[in-house]
Amino acid sequence: MDFLKEGERLDYLLAEDMRIIQSPAVFSFSLDAVLLARFVYVPIQKGNLIDLCSGNGVIPLFLSTRTKGAITGVEIQVRLHDMAVRSIAYNKLQDRIKMIHGDIKEIHQVLGYGKYDVVTCNPPYFPTPSKEEINENEHLAIARHEILCTLEDAVKASSGLARQGGKVAFVHRPGRLLDIVTLMRKYKLEPKRVQFVYPKAGKEANTLLIEGVKNGNPDLKILPPLYVYNEENEYTPEMREILYGE
Repeated sequence: MDFLKEGERLDYLLAEDMRIIQSPAVFSFSLDAVLLARFVYVPIQKGNLIDLCSGNGVIPLFLSTRTKGAITGVEIQVRLHDMAVRSIAYNKLQDRIKMIHGDIKEIHQVLGYGKYDVVTCNPPYFPTPSKEEINENEHLAIARHEILCTLEDAVKASSGLARQGGKVAFVHRPGRLLDIVTLMRKYKLEPKRVQFVYPKAGKEANTLLIEGVKNGNPDLKILPPLYVYNEENEYTPEMREILYGE
């Protein structure tokens, strides 16, 4: 298999002994994906896990280091799906991770309902802007804006895939907290854990991590804040643990 195409590169996956195919012009994973992959509950020995809006497969790859369960990724963009498939093959993880090219709004026609112990999703964050404002790069525009998938689409699809008592986790922007909680409850996902991520102490939170349980009982826990940088603009010990396992 030819692992790299024009404009692509192989990057190390942080502390993991793996590589991932990326392209500045198409897709490169962000800190949000790392945080979600570390935040979500996962069964260690077995289970069925699925990641929606997978991009180049970064979250399935990260999850494979935390669980021996079967992992599925779903991505709608052909180019990103292809990058993910090649990254999985490069790391020889085809027996544990499979990628599906498809629309999460229609994924139940392929996968059915209520079959997954864990669902993760890093959906597009921003409403679709006007044609004048939208990014000319189609890949980046779709990844960032609700062009092909809204927040409600993501929550609805995630709930449909989760089994009773299954965990569902999202990463988003704090400004959408009320929207995401409202939608989770609408689709029978009871929020259980919330954590806010801050660039550094004294700054506003810029990332929201939230996990719910399918048809769970109300009992929300607010976890301690996570700070990315210290006053010297270096990673905090908590972030170094997340990123590098130090």
